[in-house]
Amino acid sequence: MAVHKFDLKYFLDKKVDIYNQTHFIDNDPIYIPHLFSGKEDREIMGFFAAVFAWGQRKTIINKCKDLIRRMDGAPYDFIRNHEDHDLKSLLGFKHRTFNDTDLLYFVSFLKNHYTYYSSLEDAFLQGREEDSEWNIEKGLNRFRDYFFGLDDFPHRTQKHIASPRRKSSCKRINMFLRWMVRDDDKGVDLGVWKKISPAELICPCDVHVERVARKLGLLQRKQVDWKAAVELTESLRLLDPLDPVKYDFALFGLGVEGEM
Repeated sequence: MAVHKFDLKYFLDKKVDIYNQTHFIDNDPIYIPHLFSGKEDREIMGFFAAVFAWGQRKTIINKCKDLIRRMDGAPYDFIRNHEDHDLKSLLGFKHRTFNDTDLLYFVSFLKNHYTYYSSLEDAFLQGREEDSEWNIEKGLNRFRDYFFGLDDFPHRTQKHIASPRRKSSCKRINMFLRWMVRDDDKGVDLGVWKKISPAELICPCDVHVERVARKLGLLQRKQVDWKAAVELTESLRLLDPLDPVKYDFALFGLGVEGEM
């Protein structure tokens, strides 16, 4: 009897085709930025959806919808044009450990950022023009510094923005970057950012992805930290150097559906 070698790339490419489909959107936090057509609304609510992506997906989606209502259904317009009295609508918001103190600072940061830039993408590109060795790791570290660059930021809010410097895998921010950067014909990821390429992205490393990646021999590091996320992404780059993070669909889908 003939023995066929297991082709990991073929297997995972087929799983990407299965899970990178729009009918999965409604039950995933990426549903939230898909509610909007404007780039700024998409990146603002995509950012919040990613930051809130902790716990049950249904709850995450409902909390994002609550926030949209509090912003009168127009996040970018609210961010750019609100007056102090408009901020009362945000009081009392809470999702797990994220509360209205955190929300008010996020809104303050976003208003300041959009005063000088047309896209949130630029927040992740701080120092890139002067650094020929820029990469996503540097981008995320500088983003955190930039995010907390306003005077009198709440100390408690720091826990909501991860960075490689703090040994985090940065799962939620990497997921957000995937949503904003990847652009294919499947209609799931939004692809509204063009300055960062898919080849530069780091794979979000959540519990489902980690578990499946270990079973497939794509990840050996014991700790789930930034080095683990980089190790996994380097393994995926051997399968597709131009778009390694597309395999997030396959690994996550295999984990959630229990195929592994």
